[in-house]
Amino acid sequence: MASVIVVGAGPTGLTAAALLARHGVDCVVLDRRPEPHPQPRAVHLDDEVHAILAGIGVDLGAISRPALGLRLLDADLGVLAEFRRGSTPGRHGFPEANMFDQPDLERLLREKVTVLDDVEVTEITQHGDHVRVNGERADYVLGCDGANSFVRNAIGARMRDLGFAQRWLVVDIETEAELGQWEGVHQVCDTRRAATYMRVGKSRYRWEFRLRDGETAADYQDLGAVRELIAPWTRIADLKLRRVAEYTFRAQIADEWRQERVFLLGDAAHLTPPFIGQGLGAGLRDAANLAWKLAAVHKGELPASVLDTYQIERMPHALTMIRLAKLLGATMTEGGELGNLLRRVVMPRLHLVPGLRNRVLSSETPALHRSELVQRPRFRRGLAGTLCPGLMPDRMTVVTPETHPELADWLRQGRARAAIVRPDGIVLQASSI
Repeated sequence: MASVIVVGAGPTGLTAAALLARHGVDCVVLDRRPEPHPQPRAVHLDDEVHAILAGIGVDLGAISRPALGLRLLDADLGVLAEFRRGSTPGRHGFPEANMFDQPDLERLLREKVTVLDDVEVTEITQHGDHVRVNGERADYVLGCDGANSFVRNAIGARMRDLGFAQRWLVVDIETEAELGQWEGVHQVCDTRRAATYMRVGKSRYRWEFRLRDGETAADYQDLGAVRELIAPWTRIADLKLRRVAEYTFRAQIADEWRQERVFLLGDAAHLTPPFIGQGLGAGLRDAANLAWKLAAVHKGELPASVLDTYQIERMPHALTMIRLAKLLGATMTEGGELGNLLRRVVMPRLHLVPGLRNRVLSSETPALHRSELVQRPRFRRGLAGTLCPGLMPDRMTVVTPETHPELADWLRQGRARAAIVRPDGIVLQASSI
């Protein structure tokens, strides 16, 4: 069928396939649904992930709008703290927070790859030098089939619970009317009814409400029931209820991301609460990390041993982001009345903490762990393992002030004379000043 079979046509699977195609590897995406999923789900990507999409010719800017920061609110929507960002591009050349409609993104990605819909994967078997999916031969299989992954079960991997589970109601509204709200993310920090509000597109808005004991999505299936929840933000009559769904926000990570020629990516490998907006981004980072390595091994340019670096690099990174999301989620939603009291006292004073604003708004994620392809110093920081700003080359590239003058300041700030940048934009190694 193809050199690589990707199971699951969500954004992670489609991006992995498009990246493989960019590197000259033929692949096909299989999806069990008869047609693309029509409902919005993920709504946020940062500039690092924007750069990944730009590298495969996807113009996220055409379907997105920048979010202007974060506002922390009390139960009465009084502002406890506010972290504003501008709409100017960040260090990768794109807005650091991008709101979008997932079906729009999937439509653009599908234009880059071959997708076979209405194909249920029921069998995966490995045979040393190849793997078979429903009897069809491939060199590798990528399991991008979500939280209930068949591929994960097929290789015997198990999800490890990291101790977080909250039931939330997700409400998507469409209207041509302007709501007149600040166009950043609003987070209601309240144990009794934590909530999130954000404008996603020109005419689409999302609310998320933590469900109380005994409540379910069935209680909010019509606009009349939803209006009571969204009334603090708008009382406009002309609203269309696009979707109401119940989600359990979880923190989980698979114990194994690879078995021989089969790999797990995205929600098949990890689940993160949405409080830092990195769930989908983590999956696309998985795709960027693995695709070029598979291509290099497929072409005989690198030994098969480099495929071991996928889990070595990505698992600790994903785990760090999950733990951060857990911490922020608990900080904003837990603690009962004492928690609410502490938030009212502490959050208005957050602006007094040196450097906190920049840290809250920064889209930069941690450096990858040491591996065969990340040669970091053991006892000091450096550029190795970090993402080179604005560069995602087709092949390993040496960056110096002479070859890339636009990166001279980045090298200097990283105390490096030169850096070797991988095809996923990650620095393999940097020479010290």
